[in-house]
Formats: sequence, C-alpha cells, structure tokens
Amino acid sequence: MGYDKKVTIEQHLDELRGCILKSLVCFVLCAIVVSARVQSIISFFAKPVGTLVFITPQEAFVANVKMALFIGLIISTPFILYQAWKFISSGLLPVEKRYAYIFGPISLILFVLGISFGYFVIVPISMNFLLGFSTDVISPMITIDKYISFIFTLSFSFALFFQLPVVLIFLTKIGVITPNQLGKRRREAIVLIFIIAAIVTPPDMVTQILMAVPLVLLYEIGIIFSKAAYKKKKTIKQF
Repeated sequence: MGYDKKVTIEQHLDELRGCILKSLVCFVLCAIVVSARVQSIISFFAKPVGTLVFITPQEAFVANVKMALFIGLIISTPFILYQAWKFISSGLLPVEKRYAYIFGPISLILFVLGISFGYFVIVPISMNFLLGFSTDVISPMITIDKYISFIFTLSFSFALFFQLPVVLIFLTKIGVITPNQLGKRRREAIVLIFIIAAIVTPPDMVTQILMAVPLVLLYEIGIIFSKAAYKKKKTIKQF
C-alpha cells in the first residue's frame, strides 16, 4: 500500500515536471519569435509617452529582451493555463474534473480582459497622473527599461488578479472554502489586497488605489458567484 502511494506521488511529480517543461518551451519559443519584431512592438507601446531614452550602454538591449519575454509570456499564456488546469484536474475526482474544463476557458478570457484593462485603462490613467507633475523646470525623461517594467507590472498583475473570481468559485466547487468563510475574512482580504497593491505598484497612492479598488470588486464578485456555486452544489447533493 505504501509502495502504491509512493508510485502515485512520483507519477504526479513527473506530470508536474512535464507541464512545467512544456510551458517553458512554449514560452521561450514565443519569445524568440517575438524578438524578430520587438522594435515595432516597442514603438507601439511607447506611443502614450512619445520618445524613450536609455542611460546606460546595455539598457536598450536589456529592454529589447524584456519586451520579447513580456510579449512571449502573454502569447504563451493560453498554453500555460491549459497545462496548469490539466495538472490540477489530474488530482481531482472524476466529478470535479469537469470544473477544470469549464474554468479553463473562463480563466483565459479573464486573463485577456485583465491584461487589456491594465494596459488600456490603468496604465494611461497612471501615466497621466505621474507625468502631470512635469513643469517648465521639471521635464520627464523616461527610460525604456523602467517604462517596460512599469507597463509589464501593471498589465500582467491585472491579468493575474482577474483570475480571483474563478479561483474562489473553483475552490468553493471542490469544497475547500465556503462563501461564509470568504465573507468573514473580508476585512483581512481587503487589507491584504492593499498590501499587495502597495508592493506591486510604483510608490504613489493613486496607482495603488487604481489597482486595489478593482481587486476588491473582484473579491466581492467572487463571493457572489461563490454563493451561487455553493447553493447549486448543496441542491445537487440533496437530490
């Protein structure tokens, strides 16, 4: 019996290594393909601020690599999410596996919405606020490396944060948490959200609030859908 358990664990770890390896290969290949068009991509992303500069000899090269990795990660994310849900579903009961297949596509849609919301809504508002402090004496000179890091951090953070409702519903479906627990931990969750926003965003209050408020709303949306999922689960059990 102990031997069977050991074999099961080893097989599970092998599957995890396989998923990680496939995801890394996909990510690297996408980044390599993107690197051929990275200059055009940087020109597109630089439109909100105009001209970007670099202040060290290696900065432009590093920025090109960062941008290729950034776009490569976005392109490879559907495959990475598929591998993640595939691995998660392997450890679930047959009845629970269908949840992974349902939430996988939803997770992808939310990822696209999150990264779009981060770049097309939050980044422009944040940039307008921060660049609004320029005067005749103080003129903005934005380096390419800092700018790419800025848009990547905000955009990709929102892509991940938009997964919160799906995660909460999924955990409710498989019985890990309940809507009641989520409601009771609301204050702690909000405090944690603002701490995460302070860590992820630049050190200005406006950008932190712009990140924290949508995340709090996503948590509340997660609770609402979690209640619906929990009620449906109880109804099915009664039958």
